[in-house]
Amino acid sequence: MPTISDVVHQLETQRNRTQRELEKLNLAIKALTSLSGKSASAGIRRKPHFSAAAIARIRAAQKARWAKIRAAQKK
Repeated sequence: MPTISDVVHQLETQRNRTQRELEKLNLAIKALTSLSGKSASAGIRRKPHFSAAAIARIRAAQKARWAKIRAAQKK
């Protein structure tokens, strides 16, 4: 029957093994996230910022689309 000191020694060995595995996983995560240029915690997407000229072009294109739809509905 194992003594308490044997059990403690086995648990410490397992803990050390697990810590080494975690360090390897952290290194792998760090390497992969550096390849993509994103951090692992960057899950928040930011809205794109458009210039005033780009917004005006988008607005004009949308108005043209709606005008086309309205003209087709009147026929």
